[in-house]
Amino acid sequence: MTDHVLRELSEIIRARRDEPGDKSYTKQLLDAGPEKCARKFGEESIEVLIAALGSDRKALVSESADVIYHLLVLLEARGLCWSDVATVLEERMGTSGLAEKAARKV
Repeated sequence: MTDHVLRELSEIIRARRDEPGDKSYTKQLLDAGPEKCARKFGEESIEVLIAALGSDRKALVSESADVIYHLLVLLEARGLCWSDVATVLEERMGTSGLAEKAARKV
């Protein structure tokens, strides 16, 4: 699997920032600022947790798509994009999760 869909969606979100008008939900979120984007991401994250505790696989998949979209919007609101996250994930590949976590400075 590649990250093609995530890269493309990230680019679409970035393009929405500069579109005129308010017909785009993405633009409305970005115009509302990073705090609004963070709150919306938090709401969607809770919906993923609730779906994960249930037995409806379709709901979990759908809510997961929502949370990924809102994460990408939040990243854009903070001047970041999917490739920034992908770079960190790529750097972590091949490293034990326990070793990677122990090596973090934060």
